Amino acid sequence: MSEHKKERRQPQRPQGGPHGGGRIVEKPKDFKNTVKRLFKVLKPWRAKLYICAAASISSAAIGIFGPKISGQATTAIFEGLIAKVRGTGGIDFARIAQVLLFLLGLYLASSAFSFIMQRVIAGVTVDFSRSLRQRIGEKIHRVPVGYYEKTSIGDVLSRITNDVDSVSQNISNIFSQFLSGIATLLGVLIMMIVISPLLALLVVLVVPLAMLIAVMIFKRSQRYFKAQQQLLGDITGQVEESYAGHMVIQAFNREDETLKTFQESNDKLYDSAWKSQFFTGLMQPIMNFTNNLGYLLVVVVGAAQAAMGIITVGDVQAFIQYVRNFMQPLMQFSQITGAIQTMAAAAERVFAFLDLEEETDPVNPPALPPVKGRVCFEHVRFGYDPEKIIIHDFSLCVLPGQTCAIVGETGSGKTTLVKLLMRFYEPQSGRITLDDLDIAALTRDTARSAFGMVLQDTWLFSGTIMENIRYGRPDATDEEVMEAARMAHADHFILTQPGGYQMVINEEADNISSGQKQLLTIARAMLADKPVLILDEATSNVDTLTEHRIQHAMRQLMEGRTSFVIAHRLSTIREADVILVMDNGNIAEFGNHDELMKLGGKYKELYESQFKQT
Repeated sequence: MSEHKKERRQPQRPQGGPHGGGRIVEKPKDFKNTVKRLFKVLKPWRAKLYICAAASISSAAIGIFGPKISGQATTAIFEGLIAKVRGTGGIDFARIAQVLLFLLGLYLASSAFSFIMQRVIAGVTVDFSRSLRQRIGEKIHRVPVGYYEKTSIGDVLSRITNDVDSVSQNISNIFSQFLSGIATLLGVLIMMIVISPLLALLVVLVVPLAMLIAVMIFKRSQRYFKAQQQLLGDITGQVEESYAGHMVIQAFNREDETLKTFQESNDKLYDSAWKSQFFTGLMQPIMNFTNNLGYLLVVVVGAAQAAMGIITVGDVQAFIQYVRNFMQPLMQFSQITGAIQTMAAAAERVFAFLDLEEETDPVNPPALPPVKGRVCFEHVRFGYDPEKIIIHDFSLCVLPGQTCAIVGETGSGKTTLVKLLMRFYEPQSGRITLDDLDIAALTRDTARSAFGMVLQDTWLFSGTIMENIRYGRPDATDEEVMEAARMAHADHFILTQPGGYQMVINEEADNISSGQKQLLTIARAMLADKPVLILDEATSNVDTLTEHRIQHAMRQLMEGRTSFVIAHRLSTIREADVILVMDNGNIAEFGNHDELMKLGGKYKELYESQFKQT
């Protein structure tokens, strides 16, 4: 196991440390505050939301008069039939046609307002999703490295994709149904009271029971929606890890164990999803029962009132329609309770990520003058966990142009020094200077602009070979890219690939070998041409012959530059100006190769262990 991989498992600084760190444990916020914050986030779209509200309410308000007007047509037909039977008249078709035309215009106007509302809210939700993803994308680069070393990649991806989609989609559903439902509910209630206060009272009496049950179900099911979103993130992480490491899983015959772990998480997700949907599904039959009970009361009592001449037959028919319209928003409210809970649970996870403590840069930082390359560690003390210090009072100065090799056993602190130098972490005490300027006084971008870096863990993105090398210096010409590749001895293998420099490296970068990936990252560092170089096991994945060639190119590259070289193969650092032997976070030995061999200590033991024949 590489030192880099091992050190990733070290516990990270908790939130609130002297230099800040990511909040690894995210405390859930309550439902009420999450929804309040969501509305605050929607503030830039307030004007459009007001338009949506006005259009939604207008559509509902206009539609409310439909049953009353259609009831007039029914009454006219009924009265005309009675008059015809009695021989005193007939059906007034002109009046009925007038009522129906007016009703048609009413419904067209209602539909027009509904279309405006749907069109505007669709634009709002798309813009909101884009804005929220943009904020998360920007946040990703400001969160301390420690957060990502303790958090599943899949979980972060789930927040950007699944959770943002859940928030935006449910906002559209809730907004379009909730406002129109409230307007319809109030308007219909007024119309029912106008037609018959007694019938309205009977309908309203059955509502509180249904609403009480709905509130009880809502409170009970919220925890399952939270668990559902969290487990969805966990499963996304497991799938991402399994896909990235599928060859290792197969090589060690761990398919069954991996599948078992996934199945356990999938079963938990099934359990939470089933329970959340079950509780949400209870609302439909409850509201149907309420609806049918309202119909029954209206039919019985309304028929009696019509027979007594208190109300007309058309009013009874209109009232029955109003009962349906009155119950419909209640049924919608029951359906959107699940949407509200899903939205709140997803928004909670998004806000938890956006609330992570960020890396901060100093106010009014100085500009970085041309770098000569003097790098000093002054009494540096550091631990990923402040209670478990792994580097104790470390001091070292590397002069401009010198090559400093750092060696030691796995876990001795070699890569940790590089992380401190690149300001991926901040020391608990002491300081690191570049040309006598404390790098903590600089912005991270400014400090890192002085360093070129090649890690043991190569990183390439989906794109052409030319684009991957040019990543080190975006303004480089094609000729400069090719020259860097030739210096890194990558030119030969590149030209043998289909498409040469225009060959596309896939997303997993598994269509080239590990050694070839290493050569491309070395070419990238050569192209960057930084005054200070950091090489962390830069030749670990190449064969011996290529290693010798790269070492020759490296010597040319490092000439006149300050270089830090971390290596397990001691043959690669024999010519270093200074060799630093690390042991448990301290400098065990210090000197060049010959001096350390004469000393006969830790370095000699490490060196001879690699070359002695057993």
